[in-house]
Amino acid sequence: MSALKIPDSAERGDLGSFVARVVRLDQTAPVRLRATDGRVAVWAPTPFDTLVTRSVHGTLEPADLTASAAGLLTALTVERSETIDPGPGAMWPGELPPEEGWYPVDDVPVGELEQLTERGLAVAKENAGPHGPPTSVLDQVVLTVATDPGRVPAGAPGRGATVKVPMRCLFALSGMGFLGAVGDGGDDVVRVSASGSWLRLDARYGAVVRRRITALPLLIG
Repeated sequence: MSALKIPDSAERGDLGSFVARVVRLDQTAPVRLRATDGRVAVWAPTPFDTLVTRSVHGTLEPADLTASAAGLLTALTVERSETIDPGPGAMWPGELPPEEGWYPVDDVPVGELEQLTERGLAVAKENAGPHGPPTSVLDQVVLTVATDPGRVPAGAPGRGATVKVPMRCLFALSGMGFLGAVGDGGDDVVRVSASGSWLRLDARYGAVVRRRITALPLLIG
């Protein structure tokens, strides 16, 4: 039997809220749990074609497993103990981003992202079809941030790079409740970071991660 141990009751409650939002977006969603250095990271896909993640202090046996989000939510809310069984296994739909190779890009005020999200929701509502907002709305670039050369070591792949954030990432941030409220005691910025092929937005209550398209160098010779 698999076992997830989270000693702190507040962190168990936070994880329960995270998983509840995952289930609200997609009742059939899987969750991937991975344990490293005394923490357990929980990953889930969203209908916005992004991944969301949150980590808590704890242990996991085995150290990497996939379960049903609904099953994990039941275990967290019904058993209410330090150690729970995450539930039956499930299939993970793709790959996870790398743990290393990330570089900082910029910090964006939460208020600015909230305004962009509200405008995007209005546009999405006007153009929504039977399957929700069109891909053109979700893929619209609503924010472009550039790395500060002073924050990236010389020779690093992200030095001087720009990162484009599509609307779908902001919808995921909002849908998961990651932004919180400005002035509620949490961070009032969202930290944007990137790797060679991934984009990550870290907010107070969790992070949104998405594979980004990068141009391949043209080899001449």
